[in-house]
Amino acid sequence: MAGASERHNQITGNIFFHLRQATHKHPCRVFVSDMKLRIADQRSYYYPDVMLVCDERDNHPIYKTAPCFIAEVLSPSTATIDQREKLLAYRKIPSLRYYLLVDAERLYARLLTREEGDDWTEQMIEREDVVTMACDDLRIQWGLDDFYEDTGLLL
Repeated sequence: MAGASERHNQITGNIFFHLRQATHKHPCRVFVSDMKLRIADQRSYYYPDVMLVCDERDNHPIYKTAPCFIAEVLSPSTATIDQREKLLAYRKIPSLRYYLLVDAERLYARLLTREEGDDWTEQMIEREDVVTMACDDLRIQWGLDDFYEDTGLLL
C-alpha cells in the first residue's frame, strides 16, 4: 500500500523477512506489495502486502495467480477492505491455504486456514502461540513476536 505507516512497513518487512529466510534455496517465492495478484474468475487484481507462491507454473512476470499464503497488514484505512472484500476474493483462489491478517495499531493477528473439503478455520494468534504453516514441502513456524519485532508494540 503506497503511503503506509512506518509500523505497517515494519510488520510487512518482518513477514517478508521470515518468509524469505524460509524460502532461501527453495523453489517457493515471496513477494511484497508491488506484485499483483490476479483473481481469474473476477478478472480483478489486488496488491497483497506479502504473498508466497510455491507453484512453479505461476511464472508471469507482472502478476501471480496461485499463492499458498497471503498476508495483509491492517491499517485504519484498509482494515475493512482486507477483512471483507479481499477475504471473499482470496477465498476463491484454489491454491490459497493461509490468509494472515496482522493489525498495525495493536497486537492482533488472525490466521485463516483452508482445511480439507474447502472448509476454512480461523485462529486468533495469542502471544504464546507458535503457528505452523505448510506450503508444499516448505514448513514455517512463527508467532506474534516475529510479526511485531521492532515495532514498539511488544512488551
